[in-house]
Formats: sequence, C-alpha cells, structure tokens
Amino acid sequence: MTDPRYKKLAELLVGYSTEVKAGENVQLHLIDIPDEFTVELIRSVRKRKANPYVQLSHGKVLREIYRGTNEDHASLMKSIELGNMKKFQAYIAIRGAHNANEASDVPSDKMAMYSKTLRPVLNYRVNKTKWVVLRWPTPSMAQAANMSTEAFEDFYFDVCTMNYAKMKRASQPLAKLMNKTDKVHIKGPGTDLRFSIKGMPGIVCAGDRNVPDGEVFSCPVKDSVNGTIQYNTPTLYSGTRFENVKLTLENGKIIKATSSNTKRLNEILDTDSGARYIGEFSLGFNPHIKTPMTDILFDEKIAGSMHFTPGQAYEVCDNGNKSAVHWDMVLIQRSDYGGGEVWFDDKLIRKNGKFIPKNLQGLNPERLK
Repeated sequence: MTDPRYKKLAELLVGYSTEVKAGENVQLHLIDIPDEFTVELIRSVRKRKANPYVQLSHGKVLREIYRGTNEDHASLMKSIELGNMKKFQAYIAIRGAHNANEASDVPSDKMAMYSKTLRPVLNYRVNKTKWVVLRWPTPSMAQAANMSTEAFEDFYFDVCTMNYAKMKRASQPLAKLMNKTDKVHIKGPGTDLRFSIKGMPGIVCAGDRNVPDGEVFSCPVKDSVNGTIQYNTPTLYSGTRFENVKLTLENGKIIKATSSNTKRLNEILDTDSGARYIGEFSLGFNPHIKTPMTDILFDEKIAGSMHFTPGQAYEVCDNGNKSAVHWDMVLIQRSDYGGGEVWFDDKLIRKNGKFIPKNLQGLNPERLK
C-alpha cells in the first residue's frame, strides 16, 4: 500500500505550488526517488488534465557525467535541455541523495564549466515556468539532521505539507516593508554588514517555489555592500562541505573569503566575475526547521535565519549580477546560535531571531505553526 503522505505531497506540489492547469505540459525531474511517489505525481498531473513528462536521473550517473564532461558535451546538453525546457509550462524537481557528497571528487574546473554552460537552462526554468524544487528524505539526510530515518521522514512530511497559505498571508507585511526599505544593517558575532535594497522588491516564498519554504527575499544594490559576514552553519556546494565561511566585501565585491576549505571556496568564487558579488538577501522563518542539516532547501528556511548569497540574482529581483553560481549561505541569528540583529532604515526589525514590529510578529514560530 502506498504511503498516504505521498498523495498529499503530490497534490500540494501539483495543485498549490505549480497550480497546474488543463492542457499544460509538466516536466517531472526525479533523482533517486521511489517509483511509488513518481506514480502519485503522474496521477496528480493527469487529474488536472495536464501532460506529465518524466525525466529520471541517479546521483552516481550524474557524477560520472560531470567527471568526464568537456565543452562539446556541455554544449550538447545545453542544446537538448534548453529545447526541452521550452516545451513546458511547469517544472517539478525532486532530488534524492543516497550520498550528499557524491560529486565531491568532480574537478572544480569541470563543474564550473558545466554549470556556466547550462546556466541558460536554469535561467529559463526559473524565469519562464511555474516551478518547485524539493529534496526527498533519505537515510543520508536523516544522518545529517542527527535523526533516525523514521523520525526524519515524519519531520519531512510535516514540514513539507504545512499550511503554506497561512504563511503566505503572514509574509505580506515583511514584503511590503522590504519594498520601501533603503538601508539594511546586519549585526552579530563576527558580522557587521551594511547595504542598500532601495528599489528592490520583497518576494514572498511560501510553498510555491521551494518545499519546504518560509522566506521573504530581496537583493542588495550590487555595489552597496560593505563589511563582513560570518556564517555559522555548514554549507554544501558542488559536493564539498564548507564550515566557518567568512566573507569581507567592499563596494559590493567579496575581497576576502575564508573557510574550512579556503582554497576550494575561492575557486568557486572565481568561477566568473559575478560570483564575487551578491545576488540575494533573505530572511528565513519556517517554524518547524530549527537546526542546520547541510541541505540548503531546508537550511535557508531555518527559523530566525538569514541568507546572503554570492552569485546570480533572480530576474524577479534583479540587481544586474550575472553568474553561473548562486550559493545560499546561512546565518542563524537566534540566541542559541549567538544572536544577532537586522535593522531596516535604522529601525530594529529582528533581534535574536524574533521579529519586533507588531505587524511582523505573525512570522515568529509560536504564531506561524
């Protein structure tokens, strides 16, 4: 018997997150997930009289593709995948990972070249389709979260099928505040960062692009960022884990970057000129996600967190920065992680992970659950 939670999640992704309509073409890009869930997705798409297209991938196979790629191969893949993507109105990607570090031995220059070449595919999908991306619960993820497999699966389905409509309503005041904010000041242990978001919109993310979800993001004016940020959560990029990432910025550019793997960190930041500028600033507030598990789709939504992202800006909130990189690095500002403050135009907005203004308090965990 199929787990009844599969049907509930499939309905959320197809009916709420991507709002699939009759006659639309829907790409289902699935990596290492159970066939039973694939079947539920297909049924949910067809229930709406839409057309499912299933693309199956596997982590070990993708590693081999990346390890042996070259410019001719990457160009071929871009041509095929971009042509395919233009046929779809909706895109649902679910990515399992039996080993989260499967791609850790892919040479960084090959990964950078492949990512840069295929960036137009990602840009088209993000800007031209209705899309949602999520992970699939695996023993590897349970280990990263320091939980048993069964307990992690329970947590996963609870957080992925929460009341996102309620979250969307509670997020509107923060988005409106970002819309009219100029100066932002971030304070915390090892962090003193100032920048402007003047003219940049606040974008609500409440289950309609990522699942799990729970953030409102904006983007710094490209050359406005000055100061230092010390991230306090591990981060995984291209199969490599980094800890204690610290970035110093001057007039928008990262001029110094250190971490537990400073050499690889700077290799990634040297992918192209845009990788050393910032493409996103976001405040996270999912009440169910409290601790990092080195999975960015979860970690960037941690209650009381923020992320500050080297690389590509989104078209919906564009400061002009272009890059093959988009690296969401997370800073948790709750008291149990050292605390911190967020100031908008010299007004305290969040302290130690809790929103202060009355109209934003609906985003605090005790109100949002």
